[in-house]
Order: sequence, then structure tokens, then C-alpha cells
Amino acid sequence: MQGLYGVIRNYAWGSQVDIAQLQGREVPADLPEAEEWLGAHHSAPSTLHDGRPLDDAIASAPAEMLGRRVLDRFGPKLPFLLKLLAAGKPLSLQAHPNLRQANSGHQREMRIGIDMAYRNYVDDNHKPELLVALTEFRAMCGFRDPLAAAADIEALGVSELESLVATLRDPKAGLRRAVPDLLGLGREECRGIIDAAAKAAAELGTADAADLVNLARSYPDDPGVLVSLLLNHITLQPGEGVYMPAGNLHAYLKGFGVEIMAASDNVLRGGLTNKRVDVPELLRVLDFNAIDEPRALIEDAGPVRSWPVPIEDFALRRVELTGEPVRIDIDGPRICLSTGGSVTVADDQGEVALSPGRAAFSAGAAGPITASGEGELFIASA
Repeated sequence: MQGLYGVIRNYAWGSQVDIAQLQGREVPADLPEAEEWLGAHHSAPSTLHDGRPLDDAIASAPAEMLGRRVLDRFGPKLPFLLKLLAAGKPLSLQAHPNLRQANSGHQREMRIGIDMAYRNYVDDNHKPELLVALTEFRAMCGFRDPLAAAADIEALGVSELESLVATLRDPKAGLRRAVPDLLGLGREECRGIIDAAAKAAAELGTADAADLVNLARSYPDDPGVLVSLLLNHITLQPGEGVYMPAGNLHAYLKGFGVEIMAASDNVLRGGLTNKRVDVPELLRVLDFNAIDEPRALIEDAGPVRSWPVPIEDFALRRVELTGEPVRIDIDGPRICLSTGGSVTVADDQGEVALSPGRAAFSAGAAGPITASGEGELFIASA
């Protein structure tokens, strides 16, 4: 066990308060702090306490760092990426590719020689993800039932949206036609429709209506604002999670949480951003099936909470420590992240005291983890 130091990503949508406050640094931070990456992805590898980048340490001793099971299954790489995510403003409307799409897209862009700044596929991995809220967290996650969306859109009383309502009610068209139609609208045409929809929504007073009003204020001519009408709008309470499989359209709106994903940075954007948008590629990876309930299932076992997901790349556990030591018997590499209180984590190779917002890495060959103290601890593993 040794300390692990992440990399802060200063994206425009980040918070100047959440991560800095958790880590006991001066608030507000100089720049928006959107994410802290804790992992070995080549874009921003974390650093071990001994000074080695985590990806280099794994490459030099993969069997020891990963353990035989994870090495045999995933090869000499850490299969997951853990993040603190602090959304002060809405993230882009986005989806992530599955393994086949990521591999073919990455190979295609490598073969063509596209500059890294213009790539959709910076690696060849999929990017399913799980986010667990640390504060109240507002999000748009996956398509909702098109008939329910049609009824709510019709209630806005905007004449320009009548054709969208008809499309959503057409069993042969539905979301597969509605989404491309909306994302294909011109900016000037969007401006008038968004303005009318936001004015109607402002009179409803619901949380979903407030999302539309806020998005319209920030992106008055962005087709992504209209696409938001087709998504599930949810509020996560602390300890609740949302799982987004590959291909599911989503955007996180506001809040602070812990996020874990397959080790990838492949993002296809469709709007609500100043970053690069590639609508044709986004449409190629989208899953147009509606999701009834995007919140992740919760399993509690004593002081340990988990959110089971149907993939092998990652698992996340939250441990509530109240003074009694807790043993966590997970093989493979682990990243421990404190989010409150005073916590000590130990394995067969040593122990690390963690203050809030600090992390440690436990190698696959280092045996079970014992956590002690009083506070909240997240443990990421394969």
C-alpha cells in the first residue's frame, strides 16, 4: 500500500469549490476543477508515493501490480479509472462506444493519421461508467419512454415541436428518427424553438422544467437542449448511483461524486459544449433503447455498500468506518479514496493514513485490505 496522487483536469464545467474543499485546499481554486483522475490511463497517469507514474510501475511488474487474474483477463494494464467528478455546470451531451466500436474507431483514426486533438477515439477501449453521488447530484441519463416524452413535449404547447411529438408516437420512427432530426436543426431555427419551450417550461415549476430553462440560458441555440427533452432527468442523493452502459446518451448537470469507468477517454459529443462535436459518429454509437430506471442497484452488506454492474472491468465499494476495522478481501489492484473523516488503509505491504480527498494504491499481490478509523472510504477494483 502506498499513497497515490491524481491529476486534476481543469475543464470549464468544473467547480472551483468541491474538490479543493474536500482536500482542505484554499477555496475557491484558481481554475474550475472538473475531475481528479486516479488511475493509469496514458492521458493522465497518477503518481505513486515513490515517484513512479502508475502506468510505468504496472508495465515494469505487471504480475505483482495487477495480480494473475486481472493480468490474464485484461493484459498488462489497469482496467479501470477512478475519478472525483465536480460538475459546477452541465457537462456535454455525450455517449461512449462499446469495445467493438472503440477498437475499430481507434484503428481507423490511427490509420488515417488524424491529429490527437481531433480524434474521437484516443484509445481502443469501451467506456461504461458508474457515478455515485457525494452531494445531491442532478443528471440526464439515457432515453426515456418516447410516448411519455411526447406527452410532456406536447404539454409545452410549442407549435414547432408538434412534428417531434408525432415522430415520437410513430412506432416505426420514434427515437431513431427524432434524435437525428433534432441534432440536424440549424442554430437559428433552434433559437426560436428553445426560447418558446423554455418560456413554457418556466411556468411548470418542476425540476425537469428547471433543467430545460437552465440549459436554454447557457445554450440558447444548441440542438442538445431539445434532445434533453427525450432523456431521463434524475436527482441522486448521496450514496445513490447511476450506471451508464456504452451507447447511452447522458449529461451530468450539477453535483459532486465519485465516478469509476473502464480505463478509457473515448467521448462522442452531440452538444451542450464548446468542445468538438461529431453528430454522425455519435449517432453511430447510440443505443436508442429507452431506460426505465437509470439508477444503479444498491447492495448493502454491513458497513460496505456496492453497486453491481454487468461488466468485469470495474467494481466500486463504499465503506462506512465507525471505529471498528473492516477487512475487504478483493484480489487484483485496488485504489482506495477517502471522502471523509480520518481513515487508515493497510495491506500486506504497508499502510497509509488518508485524509479526505486523498488516495492510495494496493497492488494485486499485496493481499486483503484492512480499513480502520472513522469516515468514508471508496475502494475501486476490477
